[in-house]
Amino acid sequence: MSAPVKIAEALNPYRWLILFGLITAAVMEVLDTTIVNVSLPQIAGNLGATSEEIGWISTGYILSNVIVLPMTAWLASRFGRKNYLSASIFIFVVASVMCGLAHSLGALVFWRIVQGAGGAALLSTAQATIREIFPKEQQGLVQSIYMLGIIVAPTLGPTLGGWITDTYSWHWVFFINLPIGLLSLFIVYTFLQDSAFGMVVTKVDWLGVALLAVGLGCLQYGLEEGNAKAWFESPLICGLLATAAVILPLFVWWQQSPRNKVPIVNLSVLKNRDLTVALILFVVLGFGLYGGVFIYPMFAQNVMHLTPTETGLTLLPGGIMTGFAAMMSGKLFGGPNAKFDPKLSIIAGSGVYIVAMSYMAFLPSSAGSDNVVFPLLLRGLGLGMLFVPINLAAFSSLEGVQIAQGAGLLNLSRQLGGSFGIAAIGSFVTQQLHMARTGLVEHVNLANPAVTQRLNMTEGFLQTRGFSPEHAHQAAYALIDRPLMIEAATKAYNSGFMLILLVSLAATPSIFLLRSSKKASNNNSAAAAEMH
Repeated sequence: MSAPVKIAEALNPYRWLILFGLITAAVMEVLDTTIVNVSLPQIAGNLGATSEEIGWISTGYILSNVIVLPMTAWLASRFGRKNYLSASIFIFVVASVMCGLAHSLGALVFWRIVQGAGGAALLSTAQATIREIFPKEQQGLVQSIYMLGIIVAPTLGPTLGGWITDTYSWHWVFFINLPIGLLSLFIVYTFLQDSAFGMVVTKVDWLGVALLAVGLGCLQYGLEEGNAKAWFESPLICGLLATAAVILPLFVWWQQSPRNKVPIVNLSVLKNRDLTVALILFVVLGFGLYGGVFIYPMFAQNVMHLTPTETGLTLLPGGIMTGFAAMMSGKLFGGPNAKFDPKLSIIAGSGVYIVAMSYMAFLPSSAGSDNVVFPLLLRGLGLGMLFVPINLAAFSSLEGVQIAQGAGLLNLSRQLGGSFGIAAIGSFVTQQLHMARTGLVEHVNLANPAVTQRLNMTEGFLQTRGFSPEHAHQAAYALIDRPLMIEAATKAYNSGFMLILLVSLAATPSIFLLRSSKKASNNNSAAAAEMH
């Protein structure tokens, strides 16, 4: 019997309680990537910060999180899984409280960076732990429960953050982590055991740490700020992306060099075909998940004229559908006695998701909340059918310390995919908005008799309502311009959804590189036998 099953049997009275503690910690971490965004204007006004300065509250958090994620397997081996997870939760909670108590932008950004570093383990180490402490026949269920929180949290974050900020103050966006984090810390520290697997860590790969931090830091910051700084028109962004393009290949080379006896990230795990394909799919899913959460609220509020609360409510049915689909996927496609191969769910889920994006890419400027219910439900169904089976396919052929390594890389790929998505879609939509507006404005000029007639009629009407001739003229132009802006915005957002659709289509062929679950399991057993 394998070590993971023995651990599961030893923890039989507690493993579901541990699962609860780990999921609450993971949801808390994912929520903090989006829950703060709605509060940024209030924080900026309270701390006297500019819009560019206040962006570091989100950027600092994601930067440190992305840098630490690949190192979580090494850190868990170095300090022990129980100690590392407990310390990470403690750091996250303390940093959350200090964020809420901060009276300056510098202090707030500093503690957000600390918070992001602590939060890395709440994703990857937590997921690897769940994989180890539960037997194979329960993996489908527990992974679906875990992924449910990871998928739904980014969608609900802005709505929850807005409600907390409006009802109380922005400080409580951070203080809310205190009771949740303390409960999670108590459960993990009291009931969790150290992993039966781990790397032998004799010294620290400081060069690897430095290359990883610089490479990923430059890449992530470039993606976060590129659109705001006009991308390649900014020497800073050009320099950062060029640095990342040089440093990251050096990091990969150093991690595989025979001279490096204790690599900070063991990239040999990428020889596993299923894991490599899963990483590609997670980049694409992160692109669509975070990119969709980024673009849809803008469409809903700027085109459909919904309030932030109404926007959140339109997303809620899709979130419920995601949960339902994730649970069903875990039941049907997870575990050694699964009725179907996870690969089938991934293919079907991709098809459903692509259909949903096709609907979103052709929404009219007259769209209302009724028009988005069906595509958002389809989107939720597709996401639920994708995340759990991809996780199951990725972990099906990983053993021992590979599980922790794979979990770190999977969560990194999802996070980087989200950063790519927000950066690419934000830049693309801005460009498309300018092009669409320019094209529409060309047809609106005073040489056109219809335009002149409508302008004069509108001015006359406004003057009968008490407007001065000058103000009536300006208001008439604004009224004519407004539908043009809505139409241009609609075309731009449609293009953004179309970009998500095209990226999803481009990644679809990689699904067929996944091995069937039985074949992957047989190959894994053979490899394990060779090791012994």
